[in-house]
Amino acid sequence: MADEHQFIQDGMQRSQIDEFFAEELGRAGYGGMEMAPTPMGMQIVLKAEKPGMVIGKGGKNIRKVTTQLEERFNLEDPQIDVQEVDEPDLNARIVADRLANALERGWYFRKAGHTTLERIMDAGALGAEIVLSGKVTGARSRVEKFNDGYIKHNGEPAETVVDHGQGVAVMKLGTIGVDVKIIPPGAELPDDFHVHADMDVSEVAPDAVEANEAADLISEPDDEELAEIREEAQADADEESAEAEADADAEDVEAVDEEVVEEVVEDVDEDEDVDVPTDEDVEDDFEDLDEAVESEAEEMMDEMDDEEADTEE
Repeated sequence: MADEHQFIQDGMQRSQIDEFFAEELGRAGYGGMEMAPTPMGMQIVLKAEKPGMVIGKGGKNIRKVTTQLEERFNLEDPQIDVQEVDEPDLNARIVADRLANALERGWYFRKAGHTTLERIMDAGALGAEIVLSGKVTGARSRVEKFNDGYIKHNGEPAETVVDHGQGVAVMKLGTIGVDVKIIPPGAELPDDFHVHADMDVSEVAPDAVEANEAADLISEPDDEELAEIREEAQADADEESAEAEADADAEDVEAVDEEVVEEVVEDVDEDEDVDVPTDEDVEDDFEDLDEAVESEAEEMMDEMDDEEADTEE
């Protein structure tokens, strides 16, 4: 058998055993059970308001229940331990059965709901919620809620902290479902906090002490430090203003130079006629330069010829 199927089968068996105990031990104030497999067999812990009725005279009733568990559910050597419920008004299963019995006896649903809620809160519960659903007063079904204190509806605390119980009231018009949720006294919730009046902070929260020391290092400066800070800020402001003035003067000088250049250019364009050389003038200049170079070269050759003639003689 696959693991998933085994889990489903174990859950169904647990639910069937719980229903069996609720039917057999309803008059004894059945308050739930816990099952745990052991090497000696299946260990079952029953919670009841009246343990004497569960055990019976000379253990007759408990032996009967054990035999039925072996025959109906194929449990090997079930060992039943009965525990008395210390405060029945804080057990959601017992409270739901009591409220269902009160409705069956003819109690008005509002009176029954408020009375049950007051008994739960008087027992010291942190919070409670009662939900009645069904044909409460007429032919149409509806839902009525009674709540007081603090209650959790989702998350891990709703599964681990909140005690949940259900019951059914069989009426002439139909059945009424009774749903009860109770947060017992002393339950630790994730959003709880406690104030320690006379405690050393370093023992309770050493991290907080380190944070306070760091805060002291960055505490507010005194008058002398404030004066130094102000002087430094004023000096920085003066330097920035001087740099800004120098930049402004440099910009003014550049602007003046540009204006002078523009004026000179405008004067030249307007008053004087500038002679711009043409391509023909440039070619004539090059021709004159070539003729001068050739004449100089001829003179140098003539001088060299004269010197050779003198040496031969």
